Amino acid sequence: MKRYLTLILFLVSILIIYIGAKLQLYWSGVVAWGLALVCLIFAVHFSKYIPNEKVSKKKKKEI
Repeated sequence: MKRYLTLILFLVSILIIYIGAKLQLYWSGVVAWGLALVCLIFAVHFSKYIPNEKVSKKKKKEI
C-alpha cells in the first residue's frame, strides 16, 4: 500500500491547488500551495517504497 501513496499524494496536491485557485479567497492560494508542498514532501518520502526493477532482476539472477 505504501508504494501507492506517492501517486495518491501527488494527485491530492494537484486537487488542492485546483480548488485553491478556484476559491478566490484571501490567502487561499498561499494555503493551497503550502498544503500541496506538504503533500509533495510526503510523496517524495513514500517514493522509496516503489520497487526497483533492476534490483529484483539481479536477485533473481543470483538465485
